Amino acid sequence: MIVVVNGKERTVKSGCTVEKLLQSLDIRGNAVAVELNREVIPRAEHAVQPVREGDTLEIVTFVGGG
Repeated sequence: MIVVVNGKERTVKSGCTVEKLLQSLDIRGNAVAVELNREVIPRAEHAVQPVREGDTLEIVTFVGGG
């Protein structure tokens, strides 16, 4: 199925969750925020939140430094 991630179309498998999508993009750790169809998805829900055909996701990773 086709979804849009940070403005680019991507193909993901049916049954994909936010967590599986992040893993497929090699994004790991706690320093990430995900917006699904303009709604922020709490980290605790990433494993159970399904990604559906036509969804739009914005993924932001945080980088610390000085």
